[in-house]
Amino acid sequence: MDLLVNLYSRRMDALKARAEKVDATIRVALPPEQHIIKDWVQAHFSEYWVSEVTAAMAHQPPGCVIATIDGQLVGFACYDATARGFFGPTGVSQDQRGKGIGVALFYHTLAAMKTHGYAYAIVGSAGPVDFYVGAADAMPIPTDNQDIYQGLLRVSQPAEGIAQ
Repeated sequence: MDLLVNLYSRRMDALKARAEKVDATIRVALPPEQHIIKDWVQAHFSEYWVSEVTAAMAHQPPGCVIATIDGQLVGFACYDATARGFFGPTGVSQDQRGKGIGVALFYHTLAAMKTHGYAYAIVGSAGPVDFYVGAADAMPIPTDNQDIYQGLLRVSQPAEGIAQ
C-alpha cells in the first residue's frame, strides 16, 4: 500500500519535536560514504535497497539521510530513489530499533523533500503502515492493486543442472 504525507501538515511540528529527542546524529550522506552505506544496507537489508541507495546517492545533493552513533552507521533513509516524490527505503539496525531513530530519519528526510519543493511525499509500498499513519497522519492512496513495483524483476533460483 502506498501512503501520502502532507509536508505542510501541523503534524510535521510534532514529528520534528520527536526527532529532536533522538540520541543519534542525523545528516545527509556524503558521496565518499556511498560504498560504506551500500555495504551496510546489503548486510542488514537487501540488494534491492542497495540499488535504491545508489539511485538516491546519484542526486546532488544526495537523497540519502543517515543516522550515526559514535561514528557508526545505524540507519538510513532515502528519497527520490525509485520515483520522484517517493520516501524510502529506510531502515535501522536491529539493535537500535525502538529508540526513535526511524522517526528522526523519517522527519529529516521529509524536511529535505519539503526544502526541495515537494508539498507531499509518497511512502511507496509502506511496510509499517501504522508507524507512518501515527507519525505523520499518512493517508492510504486508493489503488486497484497496481503500483510502480508491478513487474519488478526478482532474483530466482537457477534450475537444477544449469551452471551459473
